[in-house]
Amino acid sequence: MDRSVTSWAWRVAKEELSVPLPRRWAHSQGVAARAAGLEGVLGADADLLTASAVLHDVGYAPRLVVTGFHPLDGARFLKEEHGADARLTRLVANHSFALLEADERGLRQVLAAEFPLLAEPLLVDALVYCDMTTTPYGAPTTAQERVTEILSRYGANSLVGRFIRRAAPEIFAAVERVEAARAAQPR
Repeated sequence: MDRSVTSWAWRVAKEELSVPLPRRWAHSQGVAARAAGLEGVLGADADLLTASAVLHDVGYAPRLVVTGFHPLDGARFLKEEHGADARLTRLVANHSFALLEADERGLRQVLAAEFPLLAEPLLVDALVYCDMTTTPYGAPTTAQERVTEILSRYGANSLVGRFIRRAAPEIFAAVERVEAARAAQPR
């Protein structure tokens, strides 16, 4: 990946989200800002992380909704309309433990078949960290506060509430791993 992919990702995300979903666009910008802070941890994959961070919620764009499951809709859009890199589309499709939500929606096999999870744990964890430590308005937060916010917004017994309760231990563990990797970086 290079900076041109990151520039492209920003253009696509802004085009799809900024007008119809300004709050989602603010969140995506905040997630990408968090990604920029992980450059030292990810090295050559820093641009890929930033591109996937700004695009991770593109599937919420009203014109892209097909299944109603934004990770799958977004990844399909990026692959089919833009011929996006497979690693990028797989990160978008699987961000923040999407397989668990896909399971709740009856889409786990579809998601796993079309966009297998990357076998790059630090990169996968880094996107979880960026997404789950950013508020809906794009400000930094803790993973615990983010999970609480999601539960209060959707309700504990909603589909998203069930998913986030299942995913919370994995989210917290991923955030801890990224924070440990950041702490291990020379200053």
